[in-house]
Amino acid sequence: MLRLQAPLTDSYTLASPDELASRITAAKLTLGDRVLILGHHYQRDEVIRWADKIGDSFKLAKFAADNHQATDIVFCGVHFMAESADVLTGDHQRVILPDLNAGCSMADMADIDQVEEAWAEIAAVTAIDRVVPITYMNSAAALKAFVGRHGGAVCTSSNARAVLTWALDRGDKVLFFPDQHLGRNTGFDMGFGESDMRVWNPRLDCGGLEDREVKDSTLLLWKGHCSVHQRFRPEHVATARAEHPGVEVIVHPECAHDVVEVADRVGSTERIQEWVADAPPGAVIAVGTEIHMVQRLAREHADKTVYSLDPLICPCATMFRVDAPHLAWVLEELVAGRVVNQIVVDADDAEWARVALQRMLDIT
Repeated sequence: MLRLQAPLTDSYTLASPDELASRITAAKLTLGDRVLILGHHYQRDEVIRWADKIGDSFKLAKFAADNHQATDIVFCGVHFMAESADVLTGDHQRVILPDLNAGCSMADMADIDQVEEAWAEIAAVTAIDRVVPITYMNSAAALKAFVGRHGGAVCTSSNARAVLTWALDRGDKVLFFPDQHLGRNTGFDMGFGESDMRVWNPRLDCGGLEDREVKDSTLLLWKGHCSVHQRFRPEHVATARAEHPGVEVIVHPECAHDVVEVADRVGSTERIQEWVADAPPGAVIAVGTEIHMVQRLAREHADKTVYSLDPLICPCATMFRVDAPHLAWVLEELVAGRVVNQIVVDADDAEWARVALQRMLDIT
């Protein structure tokens, strides 16, 4: 999805790390409690060091909503995260994304036009009132609103099973988007087999499926994925076990199912944090998730060996767009009385997205 971020001036792009740090410090002191900086786990260290709160996307959005004194929320993450924060925060709060080009490749794999078209195509071959739409948190606000309007809910990587169980208590079939891997891994975990799941390809007529396949499937999984987590392969796990006998392999559920099958544990970013923290001194842990978080865990737990399961070390390219120059820029603009890069969700979409998020909270 194309977003337009104007290039920064040389005063930011050519500034040294020390100069940027000094300017960010001064801006934060001037703004005081009115500004709240949120940092997702996958952000680079030069940004995380300034965060008032670190966490996953939903945790950060909730934290912003609960901090009423902050009027300006600088969300160091990606576009859908800032949208979720705007949905949940009060009318007196503004959400700012330091770089508008910080999107999410997975979230961009499903847009509202594609989902509405898929919904119409499914309705043409099966009873649509028995289909429950579920969207992963990593999706645009318009998709969260879509599931809200159509009786569905949002899920996170940690509560996907509970949400899918809820959905199948209310219908015969789930349309799950945008991450096929989280949907598939959750489906297998619930006891479903391959024959119960089909991949819906939005680029093909009727998702590339025959009418009978749509009717017979329980889980219709959108053809989307995380560009980072799809890199991890079973061969990486095999290598880790060969090189480090006794290693514990922990991966995110956005990884492909063949990786999840051979890992020791599978969990969200928050669960991975907890598992590493709880591991005994001397433990060797190979982690399958974004490299900035893995490297941070390794530094924070120096009594253990924590390393990336993928030796090529691929960062999230979109998260990587948020950096110290962009953070300094948005803060200094606030000091000057100018709000840049504010993320605003349409009022109707925001209302229905809140409905979908509240259903998730009620379920879990």
